[in-house]
Amino acid sequence: AYYYFDFRDVKKQDCYGLLSSLISQLSADSDSCFNILSQLYSDHSLGVRKPDIDALKKCMTDMLSLPGQAPIYIIVDAVDECPNLLGTPSAREEVLELLEELVDLKLPNVHLCVASRPEMDIRVVLEPLTPLKISLHDEIGQKEDIIEYIKSVVHSDRSMRRWKEEDKQLVIDTLSDRVDGM
Repeated sequence: AYYYFDFRDVKKQDCYGLLSSLISQLSADSDSCFNILSQLYSDHSLGVRKPDIDALKKCMTDMLSLPGQAPIYIIVDAVDECPNLLGTPSAREEVLELLEELVDLKLPNVHLCVASRPEMDIRVVLEPLTPLKISLHDEIGQKEDIIEYIKSVVHSDRSMRRWKEEDKQLVIDTLSDRVDGM
């Protein structure tokens, strides 16, 4: 199952959106998971009432905990796009709490990959959970690829083609100095 926190879509920036999507994807690939989702649907007046976050968490946990389950891979991308605004708790805090809960289940068949910019609040929660951490932000190859992309755009963009070479180089140098893995 894959989920992307989309900065352009408010409905895809919180724990509710994450859980809804993952539950839907898991139920599409497994009759047993579909039966758990069907029970959630029935428990909420056949969809008339919207389940709360706790009901979705229980549904997800039940799905992941099914005996004899094949390996399940969950990829959660762009956690940093989940808002960290004032509120108790913020949408991002709720997502990070859910990720902690999923790891704490210690299910041998569940594999979780979380991708994000290394913002401090995210690192504080995720770093203690990770048996394997890979940071691309400081990798030379990552930065080189981004710089090559910048050069390609500057030299192929219709309006920039007319610029003086020193202006193009200034744009390339300025953006390259600020790459920081993004």
